[in-house]
Amino acid sequence: MDSDWLDIGTLNDIPKRGARVVKTARGDIAVFRTMDDRVFALDDKCPHKGGPLSQGIVQGDFVTCPLHNWMISLATGEAQGADQGCTRTIAVRLQEDRILLSWPGLAVKAA
Repeated sequence: MDSDWLDIGTLNDIPKRGARVVKTARGDIAVFRTMDDRVFALDDKCPHKGGPLSQGIVQGDFVTCPLHNWMISLATGEAQGADQGCTRTIAVRLQEDRILLSWPGLAVKAA
């Protein structure tokens, strides 16, 4: 496996239309699984008021912030509609059934 990628578990570790949080030295990362098994990763902070996106509802390619219902694109991190702002995206890929995050700069925190 490429050393630039961090294995965080299997696709089945995340429910469809759900999320998992990975704690890193740079902050929490929300890893999302869509209904059709695509995987995305964003900083776990809404660009509006910092709400935990990992607790939002996944609808298609978007997550709804649980605090103020902002819709955030899973692909770009950008707020939708009249709302403005963007949260950082993290490169993610599937290798067989394993979820890998781009490793440089993430340094996972010990539990």
